[in-house]
Amino acid sequence: MWYNIPMFSPNPLASIETTFFSSLIPGAFQMLLSIAPIALVILLALIFWDLWVEYVQGKQFLGLKYILLELKLPRDTFKSPKAMETVLNTLNNISGENWFSMYWKGETRPWYSLEIVSIEGQVKFFIWTEDRRKSGVMSSLYSQFPEIEIAEREDYTRCVHFDPKTMKLSCIEFALTNKSPAYPIKTYVDYGLDKDPKEEFKVDPMLPQIEFLGSVPPNQQIWIQILIRGHKKEQHKPGTLFGLTDSWRDVSLKEVNEILKRDKDTKVAGTRDEATGYTKLPSITEGEREQVAAIERRLGKLAFDVGIRAIYVAPKEAFDTPFGVGGTISSFSNYKSENLNGFKPNGDKWHPRLTYPWQDYKNMRRNRYSKLGLAAYKRRSYFYTPFKAQPFVLNSEELATIYHFPGSVSQTPSLERVPSRKAKAPGNLPVA
Repeated sequence: MWYNIPMFSPNPLASIETTFFSSLIPGAFQMLLSIAPIALVILLALIFWDLWVEYVQGKQFLGLKYILLELKLPRDTFKSPKAMETVLNTLNNISGENWFSMYWKGETRPWYSLEIVSIEGQVKFFIWTEDRRKSGVMSSLYSQFPEIEIAEREDYTRCVHFDPKTMKLSCIEFALTNKSPAYPIKTYVDYGLDKDPKEEFKVDPMLPQIEFLGSVPPNQQIWIQILIRGHKKEQHKPGTLFGLTDSWRDVSLKEVNEILKRDKDTKVAGTRDEATGYTKLPSITEGEREQVAAIERRLGKLAFDVGIRAIYVAPKEAFDTPFGVGGTISSFSNYKSENLNGFKPNGDKWHPRLTYPWQDYKNMRRNRYSKLGLAAYKRRSYFYTPFKAQPFVLNSEELATIYHFPGSVSQTPSLERVPSRKAKAPGNLPVA
C-alpha cells in the first residue's frame, strides 16, 4: 500500500506522491482508451459533418427533375400586385423538415426562381421549380390570373456557353442598401397600387425595368433571377446551446424600440418625468413614424430568404458596359427609398477589383469570374452548395413589387402577352 513508507527513505512525502500518482496513471490510461473510439467518432463527425451534408444534398438534387415555366401575360391585366402576392404566399413552404430528412436524405426547403429575361429585346417571364411542384405553381397562378398561358420551355440558359475569345459576360448580385435588414424596400403599397387605380393613373415601379429590357439590342441578352425560399426561425440564439431564434424579426423589433425610445421588456415609450411622475412620450419625426409603420407592416406578412442575380452577355464588339451593367443596376432604383431600403450591387463578388493591367494576365481572372457567375445562374444555386451565398429577407409584399405582371399601362411592344382575350362560347349556339 502507498502508506508502507520505507524507514530509510530520505524524503517520505516525495515517495508518497510518486507512489500515489504512479498508481493513478494506469487507471487514467485505461479510461482514455475506453473513451477514445467515442471521442474519435465525435471528432470525425465535427470535421466531416459539412462534407456529409453537402454530399446527401447533392445526391438529392441530382435525383430531382427541374422545369422552366414560361408565363404569357393576359392582354388586359387589371389586377394589382396584390394578386401576385397571393400567389407567392403559396410558395412559402417551410413545414415538414425534420433532422432525418435533412441530414440523412438530404431534403431541403424548396426554392424557386422568378425570372425576367430579355433575349434581344423580347421580354419574357419565367418560373423555375421542381417538376413535382409544377401543379401547385400552375394552380396558384390560374387562380389569380385565369387568362394566363403557362407552358413548359427549354431552359434558355443552355444555349449560352461562355467563350472569352468571342464574347463578354458580366454577372451582378444584389444586396440591400441599408445596413439594417429591418427596413423594407419601397413597395407597390407605397405607390398606391393596392387600391387598384385606373390604368391611366397607375405608377408601376416595375415599368421602367420592363422598358429597359425591351430596349436590349440584337445579339445581346439580359437575365434577371430572383431566387426565393420560405424564411424560418433557424438562427442560433445567443446565450443558449440549442435555442433557435429569428434574427431578422429580432433586429426589426429592436429597431422599432430604438426609434420609439422604449424599453424592449416593458414596451413603455419615452422617459419618466421626475417632477410629475408621468411618462414623457418620445418626440419622433414624420419620417421616423413612416419607418415604424413600414417595419411593422413588413413583420405582418410572410417572409422569404431572397437572392437576386443578373447576367448581361453580348459579343465582344457589342458589349456595352454603361448600358448593360449600368442599366441593369439602375433598373432597380425605383424600389429604393432614402429612409427605408433598396438594392445595390453586392460589392465585387463576380467582379475582381483590378487597378493595373498586370493584376489580370490576359483577363484570366475576369474570365474565371464570368464562368463561375454563369454557372451559378444556370444552376439556380444560392441557398445551398456549390454556390452558397448569404441571402437577405423580403416579405411577400416586397417580392410582389419586384415580380408581378404589369397592366396594359405597359406599352412595351416586345413584352409577350396572350394575343387575344379568351371567353366562353355563348350558350345559344346552334348544334349541328
